[in-house]
Amino acid sequence: MKMKGLLLAAAIALCSSVSAFGAEKDVVDTALQAGQFKTLTTALEAAGLVATLKGPGPFTVFAPTDQAFAKLPAGTVETLLKPENRQKLTDILTYHVVAGKVMAADVAGIDEAKSVNGKMIDIKVDGSTVKVDDATVIAADVAASNGVIHVIDQVMMPPEH
Repeated sequence: MKMKGLLLAAAIALCSSVSAFGAEKDVVDTALQAGQFKTLTTALEAAGLVATLKGPGPFTVFAPTDQAFAKLPAGTVETLLKPENRQKLTDILTYHVVAGKVMAADVAGIDEAKSVNGKMIDIKVDGSTVKVDDATVIAADVAASNGVIHVIDQVMMPPEH
């Protein structure tokens, strides 16, 4: 029981420190201010999604860190950022967004969520670990004025069909 309490306290402390980035800013500005989402924000700009994600929302964004993007095969990000690949990039990025504000506590009773691109994201909860597809949520409930960000350790790829 003591260990569970310590884990919960550590998770709350982590979320609190990340949440300090501010609920007055929208999801895009919150990600920019965090400093670990440069690749994500560059991709959002290339896909033309910044204005949408600065809109009223609410949005739930599963945000891959720069380190998550770095795990992709060499050249993948550069290829996706090319204008001729804008639709594929948009499909990938909108797969990381769910309409509405889904907080960490809300995932206890669900096993999937519909992404903005229409594909379903698998959600698995195992103790204190939450996985969305194969990505692990490493920080949850980062507040923004128009939604919430959950930081993930991998870029999720939408299913092909």
